[in-house]
Amino acid sequence: MLPRVKAVRSKPDYQLEITFTNGEVGTYDCRPLLTFGVFVELKDEAYFRQVHVVNGTVAWPHEQDICPDTLYLDSRRQEQASITDE
Repeated sequence: MLPRVKAVRSKPDYQLEITFTNGEVGTYDCRPLLTFGVFVELKDEAYFRQVHVVNGTVAWPHEQDICPDTLYLDSRRQEQASITDE
């Protein structure tokens, strides 16, 4: 099983900084999703910043979420200290 999301922080330009349960930190680019179905609402930057962790993945208040495997496989991972839940 791939790691799940432990913490998330929204960044400028529709990026998510994600700390995974294995301690790795990655950046996931949400821009490709912004024209797709339920994700169109994420274009509102104030709404996009409301991202939070739910059951090991990222989600927004109106129940948009992204598969945690997709987040892990498609994120650019980096070497740095893990972020914490805010």
